[in-house]
Amino acid sequence: MVIAAERVEAYPGLKEAAQYFGPLTEVAKAQGFAVDEEPYEIQIGTKILVRADFHKDVGSRVMRQSTLAFLAHGYAISITAIAGAEEEVEGLIEGLSFQGSAKVAGPKK
Repeated sequence: MVIAAERVEAYPGLKEAAQYFGPLTEVAKAQGFAVDEEPYEIQIGTKILVRADFHKDVGSRVMRQSTLAFLAHGYAISITAIAGAEEEVEGLIEGLSFQGSAKVAGPKK
């Protein structure tokens, strides 16, 4: 799993997570990946994310990559699962969960 956060302002006009997959797909293709599934929405717990799936032939094996993305607090957050089999990628994604942010108490006086 690879988790990345990039400032939304680095992508002029980025208003929705699905738009993030334009540049992300170009990077994946440049690394030899082919698109299996165009971006689509999925729900994990109460959070809606956008997901796209890719594959790359590596010798006699196939490398699978699925990237999930969402926008939050001025950042494009991406979570990428990479594995040798589709079932392994799905297992990694099924292990994800999102919880509400905890309130951080200020310093005690």
